Order: sequence, then C-alpha cells, then structure tokens
Amino acid sequence: MIAAPMEILRRKKDLRTRVTAWHMAGLTVGMVPTMGALHHGHLSLVREIQKYVDKVVVSIFVNPKQFGPNEDFDKYPRQEAEDIKKLTEGKVDLLYAPQPEEIYPDGFLTNVSVTRITEGLCAAKRPGHFDGVTTVVTKLLLQCLPDVALFGEKDFQQYTVLKQLTKDLDIPTRVICGKLIRDPDGLATSSRNVYLSPDERRIALEIPKTLKQVVQEAAEGILPLQQVLDKAKRHLMDCGFREVQYLEIRQSDDLAPVTGKITAPSRVLVAAVVGATRLIDNMPIPNVPAQPKTTS
Repeated sequence: MIAAPMEILRRKKDLRTRVTAWHMAGLTVGMVPTMGALHHGHLSLVREIQKYVDKVVVSIFVNPKQFGPNEDFDKYPRQEAEDIKKLTEGKVDLLYAPQPEEIYPDGFLTNVSVTRITEGLCAAKRPGHFDGVTTVVTKLLLQCLPDVALFGEKDFQQYTVLKQLTKDLDIPTRVICGKLIRDPDGLATSSRNVYLSPDERRIALEIPKTLKQVVQEAAEGILPLQQVLDKAKRHLMDCGFREVQYLEIRQSDDLAPVTGKITAPSRVLVAAVVGATRLIDNMPIPNVPAQPKTTS
C-alpha cells in the first residue's frame, strides 16, 4: 500500500494555519520535535504519539543554540530526503522543517532558561546547552500549539526540563515521555551512533551492561551507592572510554541527587565519551530497597 502524501511546511504562518484548521475540525494534534537524521528510535516516538492524537507533526531543525563551540553542529548528520521517506512511511501528517531565520529572525534577543534541574548531568560539560533546548522548544510549541508533545526517554534530563518548562510558562501542551529504544545489541539508539567505528561500538556496548549492573546493586542496597558508582566508572574507563563525564543516581520525578538510601523511584544516568563520540543513557531503578527493621 502506498503511503498517503505528507505535507511539508517551512513557515510558521503556514504551520499555524494548518494546525488551527485541524483544531477547528475537532482534531487533536501531537508534535515530535527532532533534529533529523531519523532512526528507529524516532519512529517509535511517532508510533507512540499516534496513540494519543488524530494528527501528528514532526519537526526537523538542527538547533545551533544547543551546540557548544567545540561540538558537532557542522557535521551533525543531515539527511532530509531520507527523513521524509521514513516519515511518509510512518504515516506522519505534517513535517515542519523551518529555516534558521524562521526560528531566530534578525534581532532575536530572548533566552528561555530553567533553573535547578538544568544543573549538573549534561549541563556540567555543556554550558548553555539547556538554554538552547528550552528556547527552541518554546518557539516550536508556540508556533504549533500542539495538544501533546513527546520527547524520548534517552534524554531524560531534557524530558524533565521540558515538562517543567511547559508547566511554568502555562504552555497548553501535555508533555509525555516516549520509551527509550535500543538497537538489537543493546546500545541506546542515537543519531550519533553513526560516528562509531566497529571497535568503538564494541566499547560503547559496555554502557548498557554497566547500567544494568548498577541498577541491580543499587536495588539490592548492600553496598553504599557511591561505592557502586565508583566501581562502575572504573570499569567503563578500563574498557576503553576516553572520559566518563557523569554516572549518577537521581530521583526520577525532580532529578534530585541520591547520595544515601534510595527512598523513591530513581534512575542511573550516564554520559561517556568513546573516541570522539559522546553517548548518554539511563535506566530506572524500580525497586526501593526495604528499610532495615528496628528492634525495641
């Protein structure tokens, strides 16, 4: 069966006109913001949001404001023709692919910033990154005004930040988290995985293995958490990672650091560099260890 044509728009005026028409017809609209170079993880987000809404908008915009001066903005993979084919086959209704001037016109001076939950983790090594993310997502949500927006679980700090953003700014969009998708070998899907050589990918596979071990040991609650994390960091470095930028346990709801006993649903989050490629991943720690019984 031939997939139905997908509308492609590049101006916010046209996007607003289309979404307004859908809303006036009583249809619900969902949005999946991306930077393109789409893989099966992105497409899983499309399938997920289709469960919630009548019409789906996917945006593709490689946002310069969330890349640091020494990061990979210029070489970030761009493959719009392939992305269009994948989205059409995925029955996406509309692709919004604006030019930079549509997002950041001449004279643009505004910066959107979220505090506290943007501290540490990815922000420690990427100053200004989350300001770039929150600014562009604010623009995209206000240009589209979807009923629902979906962000991937792999960027869990980003998802938490954007959920807080829409709440604080009264943006009438429900933010939901799409399940983290892994390649068959266990590596979290990422557009940056294409940078990995075969040897680097073999090393990268130690990330999910190590996270599983941390989850198990943290849930058991036998060893102190810092000892568990220190051992895991040493293991990753011994396996060939150039740098472990962070490996931490945070509470799932507000990213508060967990340093002692786990008393609420939490996650272990990691960022590590192999070769020239920075990879992130995370896993939930679903089981809260039972507290020791006291005797009178």
